[in-house]
Amino acid sequence: MTPRQIQLVRSSFELVAPIADVAATIFYRRLFDLDPAIRALFPTDLTAQKRNLMQTLTVVVKNLDRLEGIIPAVEALGERHATYRVRRDDYETVGAALLDTLGEGLGDEFTPEVRAAWAAAYGLLASVMIGAADRAAATPAEDAAA
Repeated sequence: MTPRQIQLVRSSFELVAPIADVAATIFYRRLFDLDPAIRALFPTDLTAQKRNLMQTLTVVVKNLDRLEGIIPAVEALGERHATYRVRRDDYETVGAALLDTLGEGLGDEFTPEVRAAWAAAYGLLASVMIGAADRAAATPAEDAAA
């Protein structure tokens, strides 16, 4: 990510943080609208899930300029998501829900440049998570073959 993209993500997230509960509600509503089958992967009560989402976004946004420090945690998150039966395609749906949520929450502040910056940030995060999930899925098969 470029320094400009990092700045755009951070400044726009400052506008989202005060409405974190609303943003998380919008996110999950949009996610389940985009793919109702994903709903089965989540608990009935989304209170903790919403809090986790916003905490994770906060950590990622704060560390965009020093990702090497959070890569192990992001990889662990990807490995955990694999155990929850999250599929590769689900990451695309989550990304769409995130961008839609930001668009709704930020309104006119969600310019094409801000959207592109968030897409880059999410793409980076998702690629690390997917890579870790793929490696975790491949490890048992490799161990069995040895």
